[in-house]
Amino acid sequence: MKELESKKKIEILRSQIEEHNYCYYILNEPKISDKEYDVFLKELVALEKQFPSFADSNSPTQRVGVKLEAAGETVLHQAKMYSLDNTYSLDELKDWQARVIKGLGGEKVEYVAELKIDGISAALTYEKGEFVLGATRGDGVTGEDVTSNLRTIQSIPLKIKAGRGAEILNLLDVRAEVFMNKLDFDKVNQVRKKKGEAAFANPRNATSGSVKLLDSTITAKRKLQCVVHSFGVINGSRKIKTQSDFLNFAKKFGFPVSTYSKFCRSFDEVISYCVEFQQKRHEIPYEVDGVVVKVNSFAQQKNLGATAKSPRWAVAYKFPAQQVTTTIKSIVVQVGRTGVLTPVAELEPIECAGVTISRATLHNFEEVGRLGVKAGDRVLLERAGDVIPKIIKVTEKAKNTKRFLIPKKCPECKENIIRVKEKDVALRCPNPLCPKQFEKSLIHFASRNAMDIEGLGDVVIQSLLEKRLAKDFADIYKLDKESLLTLPLFKDKKADNLLMNISKSKKQPLSRLLFGLGIMHIGQKASLVLAQHFGTIKNLACATIEDFIVIDEIGDVMAQSLYQFFHQPNTKKLIDKLKFCSVNMAEPKKSSVRETLKGVKFVLTGEMQSLTRSQATELIQKFAGEVISSISKNTNYLVAGQNPGSKYQKAKSLGVKIINEQQFKEMLYV
Repeated sequence: MKELESKKKIEILRSQIEEHNYCYYILNEPKISDKEYDVFLKELVALEKQFPSFADSNSPTQRVGVKLEAAGETVLHQAKMYSLDNTYSLDELKDWQARVIKGLGGEKVEYVAELKIDGISAALTYEKGEFVLGATRGDGVTGEDVTSNLRTIQSIPLKIKAGRGAEILNLLDVRAEVFMNKLDFDKVNQVRKKKGEAAFANPRNATSGSVKLLDSTITAKRKLQCVVHSFGVINGSRKIKTQSDFLNFAKKFGFPVSTYSKFCRSFDEVISYCVEFQQKRHEIPYEVDGVVVKVNSFAQQKNLGATAKSPRWAVAYKFPAQQVTTTIKSIVVQVGRTGVLTPVAELEPIECAGVTISRATLHNFEEVGRLGVKAGDRVLLERAGDVIPKIIKVTEKAKNTKRFLIPKKCPECKENIIRVKEKDVALRCPNPLCPKQFEKSLIHFASRNAMDIEGLGDVVIQSLLEKRLAKDFADIYKLDKESLLTLPLFKDKKADNLLMNISKSKKQPLSRLLFGLGIMHIGQKASLVLAQHFGTIKNLACATIEDFIVIDEIGDVMAQSLYQFFHQPNTKKLIDKLKFCSVNMAEPKKSSVRETLKGVKFVLTGEMQSLTRSQATELIQKFAGEVISSISKNTNYLVAGQNPGSKYQKAKSLGVKIINEQQFKEMLYV
């Protein structure tokens, strides 16, 4: 067979096989027998082997999986993947609806109700109709590249084509839930038990483990399923105006869409849907733990907006949890980063909804009093929303055991505890030098999204505190090699690396420092907003409550917290010490950005020596360049560090310019 004829035959076979996949997995209406399907597939495998120049990573033959040498790289999502707020009763769900109506000024609202599948979230990215990237949710901004594993899921189209009422898009980023059917889960565990391997606790754990395997040939055998429920980016299509429109749009493209989704003209229909499937949940072939309710109109969604973590236009209604009884061994009190004392019940281990539970938070001391709980009591336990262990009530009182007493002193530093406000249920240790508070605060300060001090983890911080080498954040910048070598497991290289990373962190922007300081009620997004608004920490420290409140993203509680923080004598001392250690106290000005890389697209791969991935990304964005997650013909540069992954080979095959770390830095004049 001649090459041109072979190429045409290969294209026809690929198209036929994908069409049959669509009929089988999406429409549930197979047009040919399994035997006929296998004949097509074997013919395609043979032709691709005979003519390797026609290889295509999105060919149906590539669904069998490959073995990877390392875990997936971290990639940026095309748009942020938000998590949903939860409601645990119909009354709470109605409260959410009341907030929606209020937020829209009383407008009429329609909804879409969808079953909340107990799986893992994924982002699927298509360029010019081809599947180029699959990533886990991660922290919502970045996720792990698991493209090879997601390719093995038969219901995920590797190519989307014009037809079925759909058009080719420049860029399509859809959000999906990956899961495992109950029967397939049982089969996986049967195989594991025969091999002497530990069984998975539940389908969600099995799915998560399967998606993150280095060997996607194993993933291919797990029969994972997928349902597309929303999108991040649609570039090149007609305007989609509603969630129900999007679900129809996705189905036309060949994506698997839940058959249980329902358009609801009124909120009464939403309630009826929740009640119906709460009773039917065990009839569904996969695990569901609730219902997701969305405002149907995208215009209304936009008006409602989102908090730093969750959209205001969608919410999860969690089904009542499974319940078990167990015994409380003891009640301990933990001290958090902000000084809040939390009572925690140590339990006789018990399995609930596929998970072994040995601890459950009691939230606060008022809850302990309400329950009347103490060590030795038999209690009813549930996994609220199938996630959070919660004690519901005491079922049998223990005899001859003392009732739990609210501590008067911090269990860590023995400081007298306080109640900040009269009606505040939280009790706090007011001592800013409390060792447990400071330990957790320092872990937060050094974390990836704050000052990003690699090597300064939990164990090292505990050792520093035991040796009394750090009494506040500024002491980290006074550490020397001699001191570090006194810590367990520290040798020359480890000490040098940590000191280098500590020094690098001094250059972090103000937004990172603000987040690292752990100001109550101020998260990562708020820290960035504040830093960009005020520019310097000096301006922040001088601001009034009114100055804070005028910022859209800052509310009354946050403004009060900020004002109190910056007017504490200890805060001023700490800032002065950090300044003395040359820690940066300013945020780069947007107006000073040089647009030398405007329109230039970069992909990053491999390990860099003098820059972290996030630092490289920040530099590119500083000069108005764009970091994308996958290689295509539109990519301008691949920046390749040590041990580059599969993107390196793809860049070579597409003729994308490849530069090393030094060339990249020279390009930016770093």
